[in-house]
Amino acid sequence: MFLEVTNIEKSYGEGGSFTRVLRGVSLSVEKGDMCVIQGASGSGKSTLLNGIGGLDIMDSGSIRVEGKEICGLTQEKLSDYRREKLGFVFQFYNLVPNLTVKENIQVCEYLSERPMNLAELLDTLKLTEHRDKFPFQLSGGQQQRCAIARALIKNPGLLLCDEPTGALDSRSSREILILLEEINRKYKTTMLIVTHNNAVKDMVDQVVFLKDGQIKGNYRNGKKIPAAELEDL
Repeated sequence: MFLEVTNIEKSYGEGGSFTRVLRGVSLSVEKGDMCVIQGASGSGKSTLLNGIGGLDIMDSGSIRVEGKEICGLTQEKLSDYRREKLGFVFQFYNLVPNLTVKENIQVCEYLSERPMNLAELLDTLKLTEHRDKFPFQLSGGQQQRCAIARALIKNPGLLLCDEPTGALDSRSSREILILLEEINRKYKTTMLIVTHNNAVKDMVDQVVFLKDGQIKGNYRNGKKIPAAELEDL
């Protein structure tokens, strides 16, 4: 199994402000699959994604990526893990405003020992004609394409997307979701996507529903995973 999350717990605050955000969350994702995490605001989706991404330290439990335990790593080792294994895509594009599309992507290209081919990636994301433009010259959808290209150029094994269509209109949102599906099919990149967009459910291999920090549903290829299998995750 490519990703294995086991009995993750995460809380914030103390006393009257104490809040349990994740309550024994367990799930697994196969290599090359697209997995969507859905749930209401405050259900723990982003906290779970941040834990897998090594951005938040979990209170207890285990997170293994390609058999390597993430929980308990030093900050230096977590930094290596993020650089070598992960690509991040967020709701807001976080592009460097005074760099062109090509230069924004190259910022992450230099971090990888085995980057993807830049020209091919620009073509795949339909950015070739925009390569020398600055972020302010792009639409929201084009900026998100650039952010995706920046995450992919490192050739990551796992792409983490936190509300990648949250700042886009419905048309641009659909285009980005279709693009992610095309990337998954072409590059076999394992993806974990947090989104409120219900249109994505028919495009992915697995859908996980979170409520109040617990998994309330887990579906692969449109079929609910039996309770007995959930217990084994």
